[in-house]
Amino acid sequence: VQLQAFGGGLVQAGGSLRLSCAASGSRGSIVDMNWYRQAPGKQRELVAALNTRDGSTNYADSVKGRFTISTDSIKSRLYLQMNSLKSEDTAVYYCNIQDRWSKAYWGQGTQVTVSS
Repeated sequence: VQLQAFGGGLVQAGGSLRLSCAASGSRGSIVDMNWYRQAPGKQRELVAALNTRDGSTNYADSVKGRFTISTDSIKSRLYLQMNSLKSEDTAVYYCNIQDRWSKAYWGQGTQVTVSS
């Protein structure tokens, strides 16, 4: 599976951005689709997760109520709608998927910068 993330940019605090991740290859084997982020000097953290088998989602406490993860019906796109952005959301965002054999794949990352 190949992943390509895009949609990052510079936005003012309180604004919104929508990240997208294009998935190609053996999409039928995809089980979990996730967004991670890594801020300067910090470890990469899981922001939002989606299980494609039952549609369940999970979010980091810091983004609950502000971010929404979703995908299309054929798992070719993964989205992260980010609203009410804060300066602490500034990071490089990565899309990630895990297949049925628990192998992980990563996109190249897209920079999100929130100015206060």
